[in-house]
Formats: sequence, structure tokens, C-alpha cells
Amino acid sequence: MKNSVVTVHNVCKFFGDVRALDDVSFEVQAGTVVGLLGPNGAGKTTLVRILTTLLDPDGGCASVCGFDVVREKSKVRPFIGLAGQYAAIDPVLTGRENLAMVGRLYHMPGAEVSSRVAELLSQFDLEDAADRQAGTYSGGMKRRLDLAASLVADPSVLFLDEPTTGLDPRGRMELWNIVRMLVSSGMAVLLTTQYLDEADELADSIVVIDHGSVIAQGTSDELKARTGGTYLTVRVSDLLVLNAVCELLAVEGDAPPIVNAQLGEVAVAVANGPARLAGIVRRLDEASIAIADIGLRQPTLDEVFLSLTGRPTAGSTQSERI
Repeated sequence: MKNSVVTVHNVCKFFGDVRALDDVSFEVQAGTVVGLLGPNGAGKTTLVRILTTLLDPDGGCASVCGFDVVREKSKVRPFIGLAGQYAAIDPVLTGRENLAMVGRLYHMPGAEVSSRVAELLSQFDLEDAADRQAGTYSGGMKRRLDLAASLVADPSVLFLDEPTTGLDPRGRMELWNIVRMLVSSGMAVLLTTQYLDEADELADSIVVIDHGSVIAQGTSDELKARTGGTYLTVRVSDLLVLNAVCELLAVEGDAPPIVNAQLGEVAVAVANGPARLAGIVRRLDEASIAIADIGLRQPTLDEVFLSLTGRPTAGSTQSERI
């Protein structure tokens, strides 16, 4: 059984009259990724700042590697690494100098710093650019350098606060592979993200918060099961009939339909989907609605999020809910 290296118990945080966090509780175990999901302003970054000792909670308690994040800040910090939405690197320094500076801030011996920097430059495929100014790096290279900097002290827990913001698909996949490698070595990762496919790919468990409160916890499959089972998806060739499909599925489905106008698709949750599919096809035909495709599938994590919170994430591809 894996050990819990991050423990959050009834954590609260107030900013004036705003309750940014309200009795938040969960754990992160060694060698796992916990995805922290929520709309903008839900409290995700506030929680990360508390767990990385940058902000004190107003209630509850939290610990990292057995040390209290309020009373034992100096003991927590050697065990943690943090990479935020924007690369926190010095553009004037070279990649090598940026990493060495972090090592000196951790008071690591000179020989150890040199060895660790060389190891990370190789691990993150930055050797060829090591002695160039970081300001000349591409966006993906800057992100890799920032992540490497968070690992200089070889932390036990890595906090990633929306780490792939602004990256192209290739850059995102490269970072995903790095996270998988780190976790396979036993590191614990707390990941906040607006991209639900990212949580689906990486997270062993997911904590959903909204208005500062935890509204759901579980694996991706467990959360998907909460939406009521299968989704029926109808795709049309002519966008002019999209509204007619929405109206029909609003009656036939078990929840308001979700429209993706870009793809010409309408999806709706249906219980016992296989038994109801033929009847819905018949009613579409009776209404003389021409469709390009129809089928059943498992819900996406985007749809789970929308079902739980009533709104999509900023990174969602869902266009609207009727």
C-alpha cells in the first residue's frame, strides 16, 4: 500500500467575505497523480499556494511528507517542487545557469549542483541549448526548463499548476511523458488543469472543487459513471437541422443536450442506451431529420465536469448546453 505524502484536512481560506476554500480534504499518495479540477476561481491555485507554504490556511490543516505546512514550513520546502502556469525562469541567464541558480538557492554543494544540472539538461533534452540564453528558447523549451528547475532538489512531491497552458499538442504530449516518468520513479504529483483530457491521461484520482468546496472525488471511470451511464451522440451533415436534433433529444434524453456546433454533433445522457437507441433512430426518421451518424459511447470527462458544476472548463471543447 502506498503512503500518503500530502494530506489535506478541512482546509479553509477566506479573502474578506469570500470563502475561497471551504473544508477541503483529500490525500495524495507516493507514485500517483491527483488531478485537481475546477472552474476558474474555484480555489485550485489558492490550495496549491497553501500546500507549498506560500499562503497560510484560515482553518483546517495540511501536511507534506509528514510536516505541517504552517508550523514546519522550512521542513516542507526541501521536499517539494512547483511549476506554475508561466515559466519562472530568468531569460538573461542560460539554461544551465538557471538550473545552477536554483541549486545554490537550495544550498546544495557545488559538485552536486553541477552533476544535477547536467543530469536534468540531458533528461529534458536541453543539452544542445544549455549555454544559450533562456530568452531565446521556444515555448516548449522554456516549459521544460521550468519543470527541470522545479526538480533540481529532487523533491518527493511535485505541484503542477496548469503546466501545459500555452503549449502546442506536441509540447503537451512531451510534458505528459515527463510526468509519467517522474511518477514511475515514485514521485507524487498534484496537477491542476483546465484540460480534462490531461486529467484523463495522467491522473490516478481526481478531486473536483467548485466555489471552494470538494463536490466529487474518485477515479476518472468512477466520475464518468456518475453521469448516468452512456451518452448518445448524433452527428449531422447539415447544421440547419442541429436545432431540430436538440429539441428531439431534449425530450428523449435524461439531461439537457450538449451541442458541439463545430463538429455538428449533439450528445445527451441516456440510461439503458442500447435498449433506447432504436426508438430514438425511429423518431428522428419520423421527424424527417437527416443524420450523418448516431451511436453510443461512454461520457467524456468534460461532460462529467459539466454535469457536476453546471458549466464547462475554460479548456473545454464543449460549445454550449441547451
